[in-house]
Amino acid sequence: MSAAAAAAAAAAAVVVSRSSSSNSSSSAETYHHLHHHQSFMAPSLPVAPQLSRYESQKRRDWITFGQYLKNHRPPLTLSRCSGAHVLEFLRYLDQFGKTKVHGSACPFYGHPHPPAPCPCPLRQAWGSLDALIGRLRAAFEENGGLPETNPFGARAVRLYLREVRDTQAKARGIAYEKKKRKKPTPPQRTTQLLQQHEEQGQHGNFVSGYGGAGVGVGGGSAHPNGVMLGGASSTAARGSMMPLSVLNC
Repeated sequence: MSAAAAAAAAAAAVVVSRSSSSNSSSSAETYHHLHHHQSFMAPSLPVAPQLSRYESQKRRDWITFGQYLKNHRPPLTLSRCSGAHVLEFLRYLDQFGKTKVHGSACPFYGHPHPPAPCPCPLRQAWGSLDALIGRLRAAFEENGGLPETNPFGARAVRLYLREVRDTQAKARGIAYEKKKRKKPTPPQRTTQLLQQHEEQGQHGNFVSGYGGAGVGVGGGSAHPNGVMLGGASSTAARGSMMPLSVLNC
């Protein structure tokens, strides 16, 4: 009796294991089907274009200037900003500069590579300020500003940048000169084509000169300018030709 009970229990365990395995496989198939359906139905989000280095820097500069206007006492709005406020902003940035600008009393004044440290202050380099003003000038117009009222293009700002350039050039012993652009040289292929064209032109002149020597076909006379005149000789040649009807007789 105990053997029969054990056999029945074993059969029941096999049935339960089969049913559980079938349930697990069906649930796994259902999960994979739903996951595939969701991935297929998921909308594709538009990928934002990556900004260039210049555009990213221009955005950061514009945000920094806007924060400066908010912290100004009294606070300023962009519509009331003038060239004088831009100059205040540039002088405010000098405290974050990393360029040593020697004073006229410094022994290293005009020395491009000082051999020892000195107590002269650090300033923003002229090149950095010039590039900054260019980016802010463009950002002002991109954000709805008019070119006529652009404070970054004011005459006072241009004069200030010129003064900073000259002062730093003398103090640091560096000449700020614009590099002259070299004229583009013609490609090698273009040069070869030009040479071939010249050679063909010389060859054509040689042939035409040779033809003016009076050598022709058909007994024609030569014109002094090199043009062959063969009208009379060609007419005589046509008259001396035998007709084909005579040969057929």
